[in-house]
Amino acid sequence: MVKAYVLVVTNPGKTKLVVAGIKDLEGVVECHEVMGPYDIVVEVEAEQLSDIPKILSEGIRPLDGIESTSSLVTFPQ
Repeated sequence: MVKAYVLVVTNPGKTKLVVAGIKDLEGVVECHEVMGPYDIVVEVEAEQLSDIPKILSEGIRPLDGIESTSSLVTFPQ
């Protein structure tokens, strides 16, 4: 199992809508609205590393209201 954390910046006023959309995506384990330079932190799990880009490009990034994302992929344990 591969785990990644996705840091999301949203358009003002769209954060709650983005959170609602992200929570329904396959591979999303947790989704939290946060304070600071990012608006949302998403925990993603996938079978293999090659699955992570698809979750990002086809699931998270196309959602209306997202300005940018940064992804942090964990090292295998």
